Amino acid sequence: MTEFWESSFQDKQTMWGFEPAEAAVSTATFFQSQGLKNILIPGYGYGRNAKVFTDRGFAVTGIEISETAIGIAKRHYGDSIHVYHGSVTDMPFDHQTYDGIFCHALIHLLDVTQRRKLLQDCYRQLRPDGYMVFVAISKNTPTFGEGVEISKDRFETRHGVQLFYYDAASVEKEFGSYGLIEAVEIDEPATPTGGKPSQKFWQITCRKK
Repeated sequence: MTEFWESSFQDKQTMWGFEPAEAAVSTATFFQSQGLKNILIPGYGYGRNAKVFTDRGFAVTGIEISETAIGIAKRHYGDSIHVYHGSVTDMPFDHQTYDGIFCHALIHLLDVTQRRKLLQDCYRQLRPDGYMVFVAISKNTPTFGEGVEISKDRFETRHGVQLFYYDAASVEKEFGSYGLIEAVEIDEPATPTGGKPSQKFWQITCRKK
């Protein structure tokens, strides 16, 4: 996976533009309303979703598998955010607890064992009464079923990316033990651009008891 994302960022650089995902904006608003301050972002990328948090005064720590992506982030946003270089499958990178965790479009790239470990690791690093929000691709997105089927609801695309598509049952199964309080389907982007249709995702919110 490291080689894939390193090559992708070297080739496509800022492939998603600089506007944050709508889910990042809504999560930042929600975290702010709950008085959260210290945020972990596994799957930091080149920082486009982190900026909406830092602009609102959050202290952000990132985890990113691609050294190229981290370099892009530093060039565009400076180096004030500490980003651990490595895979989320190697968490934890520190022993801090965080008020909130935001993980956008990453968990569905992992296999079942890796997904379980990511949830366990994030939950351990979440302080009591803290919140974590995951954005994961839905079976109701137009691309569901494309590519080579690896296992139930998991497919490898023609680009070599492996995706696990969630439905309500699999959201409950995987997140139910981690303080699941809400799961809603969203469109990203909310307004299609460039002639490309939006994709359907689950925005999944958990609270640590």
